[in-house]
Formats: sequence, structure tokens, C-alpha cells
Amino acid sequence: MAEFPYKSYCWAIGSTSFRTVDFNVQIERQLALLDKFWALPENAEQDWTNNNLLQEKYYRFMQEKSFVVGDAPRPDKDARQKTSGLADIGLVNHERRLTNAGQALLKIAQSGDFHSDNLLKISADSFIYLKQLLKTCNNVDGDIVRPFVVAIYALLRLGHLSNEEFTYLLPLCTNRENTEKIISEIADLRNGVSSVDEIIVSRLMSMNNYKSALDYFLSAETTERVITAVGMNRKSRTYDKPYHKFYQLLRKVVLDKDGDSVFPLYEFSKKLNGNPATLWRQYLFSVTSRKRIEREGLAALNDTPLLNATTEDEFKRVFFEQMHLFKARATLSDYADLNTRYFKTTDAVIFADGQVVLDVLPRCWLHSAADDLLSIAFTPTENLFDNVKLSDIAPSLEIDERSLYANLESLYGIKITSAEDANRVIHDERYKRFNALIDERFARNTLIDLFEKFENREDDAIRQAVTNNADIPTIFEYVLGIAWYIISDRKGDVLEYMNLSLEADLLPRSHASGGNADIEYLYGETKNYPAHCLLLEATLSESSNQRRMEIEPVSRHLGDYILKTGNASAYCVFVSTFLHRNVISDFRNRRTYQHFSDRYENCVDGLKILPLATAELRSILEHGIGYDRLYSVFERAFRSAEAVPNWYELEIKGNLI
Repeated sequence: MAEFPYKSYCWAIGSTSFRTVDFNVQIERQLALLDKFWALPENAEQDWTNNNLLQEKYYRFMQEKSFVVGDAPRPDKDARQKTSGLADIGLVNHERRLTNAGQALLKIAQSGDFHSDNLLKISADSFIYLKQLLKTCNNVDGDIVRPFVVAIYALLRLGHLSNEEFTYLLPLCTNRENTEKIISEIADLRNGVSSVDEIIVSRLMSMNNYKSALDYFLSAETTERVITAVGMNRKSRTYDKPYHKFYQLLRKVVLDKDGDSVFPLYEFSKKLNGNPATLWRQYLFSVTSRKRIEREGLAALNDTPLLNATTEDEFKRVFFEQMHLFKARATLSDYADLNTRYFKTTDAVIFADGQVVLDVLPRCWLHSAADDLLSIAFTPTENLFDNVKLSDIAPSLEIDERSLYANLESLYGIKITSAEDANRVIHDERYKRFNALIDERFARNTLIDLFEKFENREDDAIRQAVTNNADIPTIFEYVLGIAWYIISDRKGDVLEYMNLSLEADLLPRSHASGGNADIEYLYGETKNYPAHCLLLEATLSESSNQRRMEIEPVSRHLGDYILKTGNASAYCVFVSTFLHRNVISDFRNRRTYQHFSDRYENCVDGLKILPLATAELRSILEHGIGYDRLYSVFERAFRSAEAVPNWYELEIKGNLI
């Protein structure tokens, strides 16, 4: 019996077992856990490799720290999988001990200071990810490839990649020859030549194992053993056993024109393993209704090459290609989510509007280095574990300020004479994208719906609508910032005011360190109000927890801000999905509260803190109430003598109707 080995045809970064929400947070927490685990005296001298007991011990350590929940069937395997992605990108070594690069990232995460320290304006943690991804290698059937470098090269050559091109074609670039071929094929694809499926099949059929398997399949009797042999399932040949019965039914439909086999074929397709089952049904059937398929028989089928095959050899050839195409599509789709998560950590790549592009400054930095990138794209890395300079990865990667700004000028057609000019261009470009993002994804009705979902704690729906790389409190602050930007007629530097960590696509991400996430919204003087700062404090805490958790820090933040800036006009709006009665009472009584500096040198006499429920925020958005009116409502409410039990209903809620 012939055997055909599975051989990899694509690259991927990390492990699908660590495809998690709050991706950056989980990496930071994992690094901190490993650092603490190895610091324990009983673990310090232990070896990780082939030490199942130690690996299981680390799994139990993760359980103890609430990093994993439940019980994995094989704790040692789970521990390996949870940490393998960190080893792949050099944050830990193969012994799962933090490398220099991992220590540098952990230090940033623990400090909570992610501000940019580089000419690319990329946050400090993302700059480390950027360097690590530039060094990260895959071994794909003996070919060494740096996935992120290949992606940059393709983006420089093609300008952008569609989501489909990024998912199904880019990972097939595993050596210099097929990279150039696939980039050329993508260009042809955009001109209406070929298709994504044809490119995938061409890539697979260029490999010797697929060629040999097809030749064998054409010459052999189609038994279950033959099907499982030529299926080359990468996990286990037994997973492909259902394909034998599926093949037999499909053969009757195609070559015998047996309409009675159409419905059994549809039903049996559900027994195929994983996503290929869905792809087969989409390929074969023109309708999805079981009753229609049962009733219409052959008329319920699509017009496809496989269903139009007229000879045994033609049928077997197309069946073989479709089987492996659908397997490849499922695998590549599975990897795409993981690749996206890792690429986004660099803040150099934007995933938006169905496209993948380089951000402005990274594009300008790399514009002249395309050929040099290709020279390192298929070479191994010697310094993966070290937190090196860009020039240590490749001399051409060193950032030259003059070249950076010259490329910015030539690529975007804007005269650049200073760093200030460059910063203005980047600022304007970010707000152009941010306003487009709001128009597309965060219009008033969407925000109203999101605030209602926060009130009902529909967390999964919120993540789906916004991002899965931030926790719910961070997303709440982000959505509040957008809402207030709209209320303020889109005036003000809200991306700076929000004090949130944003990805290159301007969506929020969380960090393990947490930190001060107050929104400090600055307003210039107008005829309706003086120049002032509004501190927006957002919380999802409820019931008695709200009083315990929020009163002291909210008051402290406002008092300290006034002491620090001398801006006596500053005030705070406390926004929550739920307002506890005693929280309202306490904030009202802060009017006469004295907030002192450390040694009583200075004092703030009275704090202006206004509570606001998201139900009222929804009403503000629904009725198009602007900040000019809101300021007067808040000012009147603050100065009101109304008793606490009726104050919020009459002075805030009542004046927003």
C-alpha cells in the first residue's frame, strides 16, 4: 500500500491553541507567569524539554493564577501549546525561559508606559513586537521563510492585500521562487485572470507528494484505504475515512446521473471532518433547503467542473483537487486569524475596510528597502532571542529620519520641511481614518445599541461589534470616547484624550497592567463656556461595589488634576450603566469637599462631579444634543439646591428630554 506524507505548504505564526481574546494582555500575563514560575526555588534548575511533570506543574500554576480554567485532558501538552507561540517569536526560548526580548517586553508591560520611543511613532511594546516579527522564521518543508518580512515585501510590491489574498495566498509564499510567482498571480488575479482557488491548487500540485498521490489515485481502485492514503490528513489518516462513502455517492451522482443519490450525498457530507464539509456543500449544491434538495435531486446541483465530469479519470482528478483545495482553504482560514493577531501587535499593519495595508510611517520607512527585504526573507535568524536594534536585523532596516520624511513627501505629495510637518501629516491621516471608522462602524445608532448592550452585559456581542483584543471595560471607555467626540461635534484631539492603547487600525487593546484610563477632554473658550478640561470617568461596576470602588479614585483624579494644572474650571462626569443612589449623594456632597496636596500646601475647595447613566447618554445621542447644551445642563445641575432624592431625575435626566 502506497503512503504519501503530509508536507506543509504554508507558513503560520504561533499556535492555534493560543488564539485568544485580549491577545496582548494574555501574552503579557503569560510572560509574567513564566517569570514567577522560574523564580520559584524548586523550579529554577529544572529543564523544561521532555519534562512532562514540570510542564504539568506549570499548567497547575496557570490554573492557580486563573490564567486557564477547567481541566485539560493532557495538562503537559496544554502547557506546551500555551507557550509555544511565545517561543516562536523569541519572547521565551525553547526552555520557556524569558529571553532578553521577553524581559524587555515584560518590563514595559509592568511599567504601564507604552508611549512611543521611536521615529515610527509606534508604541514601545509594539516596537519590540515589530523587531521580533521581522526575525521570526518558519521551516516549511525545508524552506526557511520569515512570514512578516514576506508580508511586508508583498505589501510594498502590491500596495495592499485583500482579506482573501492575505488569508489564502500570502501564506503560500514559502521561498523566493513561489513568492515572486504568487505576487505575479495576485496581480493577474486583480486583472480578472485566474482565481484564488486555481492559485491554491497550482501551489499544491507543484509539490511532489500531491503529484505522486494523484498519479496513484488515478491508477488504483478507489477503496477506503486508497482514499485515506491520498487524503494525506496531517493529524490522522482515520479522519478521512468518511470520504470513501462520500466519493461513492458523488460518483453515482456525477457519472451515473443518479438523482436518488443527491439527497443522501447532501446528508452524508455532514460527516466529513471540519470546515471542508461546509465548503463541499457550497460547491455542490445551489440551494440549502433539505426539502428542496430531496425534492429536486439533480436540479439542486451547481454547474461546476466536477459535476460536469464525463470520464472516470476526469472525475477522479477534479475530486482529488477539490478535496485538497477545501482542506487547504480550511487550514489557511484557521491560520489567518492567528497571523492577523500577531501582525497587529507590531502597529505597522492596518487591517480595515477588507484590506491589509502598511501604516503611513512604516510604509515610508520600508519603501526603499523592498529588495533588501527579499534578501533576508528566506534566511534563518541568529538573534531571535535578543532585543536588538533594527540595524542588527538588517542594515537596511535602520530608520533614517531624512529618508523617512523624504519618502513621506514623495508618497503622499505633501511638503515636509520638519518633524512638526511630519507629525501634522500623521495626525491628519489618523483622524481621516478615525472619522471614516466612525462613519462606517460607530454611527449614532450603533453607539446607542452598544450602550444598551453594555447595560445588559452582552459581552460577546460587544466584542464582535468592536474588537476581541480588549476587555469590556476598555471597550466601554473607547465607545464613550467616540460618543463624546460626536457630542463635541468631532472637535478636539480625542485619540490623545482617551489615554487608551490603540492598534494601528485605531481600535482599542488592553494591557495586563491596566492603568489610568480617564478621558481628559480639553475644550477651548467659547461664548458658552470657559476653557476647561472635562474628565470622563467610566465604570461598569454596579450596586454597592460602585460606591466602594469609584468614589475615592474619581474624586482624587479630579482633585489632583486641578492641583497639577491650576485649571479650576475642570470638572468630572462619571458615566456608568448603573448609578447607585449613594454614589449620586456622595458626588453631590463633593461640592463642599476640600482636596489637599500631600503636605497641605494647596487645596481645592469643592469638586464638580456629575453622574450620568448610559440611558441618558443614549438619549443625548438619539436627540442630537451637543456639548454646548450639555455644559449648561451640567452647570445648572451642579448649582441646583434640589435635594438628592430628586436631584438626578429633575436636574439631569429631566433637562435632557
